[in-house]
Amino acid sequence: MRTVIALLLCSLAFAAHAIEAHRLVLDARKQVGVTLSYDPAYRKLSYPGGDVPLATGVCTDVVIRALRQQGLDLQEAVHRDMRGNFAAYPKNWGLTRPDSNIDHRRVPNLMTWFKRQGWALAVKQDASAYQSGDIVTWDLGHGLTHIGIVSDRRAASGAPLVLHNIGRGTQEEDILFAYRITGHYRPLAQQASAGQ
Repeated sequence: MRTVIALLLCSLAFAAHAIEAHRLVLDARKQVGVTLSYDPAYRKLSYPGGDVPLATGVCTDVVIRALRQQGLDLQEAVHRDMRGNFAAYPKNWGLTRPDSNIDHRRVPNLMTWFKRQGWALAVKQDASAYQSGDIVTWDLGHGLTHIGIVSDRRAASGAPLVLHNIGRGTQEEDILFAYRITGHYRPLAQQASAGQ
């Protein structure tokens, strides 16, 4: 019973963590020119706080690194939630138990965790629905998923830019509507300040 209570309290602490949109964007932008490549290889990571070398990574690492700068370690948060709620997470990889080395680096797992924290918003094709610091996921086709952070900068079209790593390292680009959006997430503290 104590373990269940501890897990619930930990989950609530992560859910209520105050994520500042402006800082999240700045922390993602700091990765531009630093994370220069894309490497999806499975790696053994320390836990908690494990990371692949900063010069490389995948799309999820942009989000993981930016949130970690605000005290939210998605590696630990996702792993704890998966240990207690494994059935709630996708089974795309044939795993029978959580793996703290990779679970947080998979877009479908992050989508599930964000939704379980109450971060999910409606997906819209309207640029005004997306605020700086929002997290967006896409279906790239052929079973490929992607994730990025909405920037505070805008393209000439008026659509916000996105900080992401789609294969060339962390970039800030006009891709919000380039692929089919599958998820739109905003940390609860940001939702409250936006009156949502």
